[in-house]
Amino acid sequence: MASLRDQLGGLVYSTEHGKTCPTCREALEACHCDDLSEQQRLAALDGIVRIRRETSGRKGKGVTTVSGIPLTGDELKTLAKTLKKRCGTGGAVKDGIIEIQGDHREVLCQELSTLGYQVKLAGG
Repeated sequence: MASLRDQLGGLVYSTEHGKTCPTCREALEACHCDDLSEQQRLAALDGIVRIRRETSGRKGKGVTTVSGIPLTGDELKTLAKTLKKRCGTGGAVKDGIIEIQGDHREVLCQELSTLGYQVKLAGG
């Protein structure tokens, strides 16, 4: 792990390139860190879509989370849009996980199964 001095001593802005990425030290236009992290996330998946209901950190409000979908960011957003429309509620995509407001595990399980995904209901 790099020392604190190395972490804070990097170039932040250059008049030649503009803002630079703190991870790879390249100009933001030439940075490929997001693409690499997306590829690593997709490579780590096992092909099973997991649906669970969560309330932690949401002040008791129930949210159905869908994780493990092997799609890129833009495709994940369009799938989330169709799932939200199917359930009639709102939601979001955060860190490769689709969050749907409310308890819609059965509806999402049925919808994702018809789309050809292998689905498991996780949690209690």
